Amino acid sequence: MNATSSRIPVSTTTLTDAVYESLRQRIANGEIAPGERVTEARVVGDYSVARPTAKACIERLVSTGLLQRATHKSATVTALTAADVDDLFLARTTIEDAAARRLATSGDVPRAMLEAQHAIDLAGKLDDRTALVRADMDFHSSMVRASGSERLARMHELITGEILLTIASAGHQSAPIREVAAEHARILDALRERRVDDASTLLIAHLDAAHARVRHAFS
Repeated sequence: MNATSSRIPVSTTTLTDAVYESLRQRIANGEIAPGERVTEARVVGDYSVARPTAKACIERLVSTGLLQRATHKSATVTALTAADVDDLFLARTTIEDAAARRLATSGDVPRAMLEAQHAIDLAGKLDDRTALVRADMDFHSSMVRASGSERLARMHELITGEILLTIASAGHQSAPIREVAAEHARILDALRERRVDDASTLLIAHLDAAHARVRHAFS
């Protein structure tokens, strides 16, 4: 997009947060494709922000795995390989299962998780895949944060970008939205009812199914 193109509107808490969220969503929905360069000049041109703001957004996207950058190279949207997908789901399942078991012992499901489930249910009714991607990520992230383990939360944050890429991938998009919504609802019920083993079993089955769908796209 060149400097003469219309600016992309943003609004939320701080300007940096707003631009970061906008870029995150554009990458998630494929508008900015895997392997595509995301430079400070591009961000400045797209959003009419100062270079320090653009740099901060890019660094944040790199830190969460949505962008990757080699030494002295521009940042590019992460392009996952089949091996990356397998390794990512290994890490993700380990972290989220530990968090789910911990959360289920108390049953204290956070408001953010309930709101995410409502958004998932609504996305299912409206067949809105863009909304599903965002709500799906919010559901799992809020679950890990609510586990009470700062280290699990930090580890999960490190891979959120790559997780988002898999949620938005063609393989994951093949899943019926209402089926995905129902899987999340069953996990949430098990957590609230303190059914630790059931919560773990349902979560792992949910992630295994997602892994299989995404992995199939690399076959």
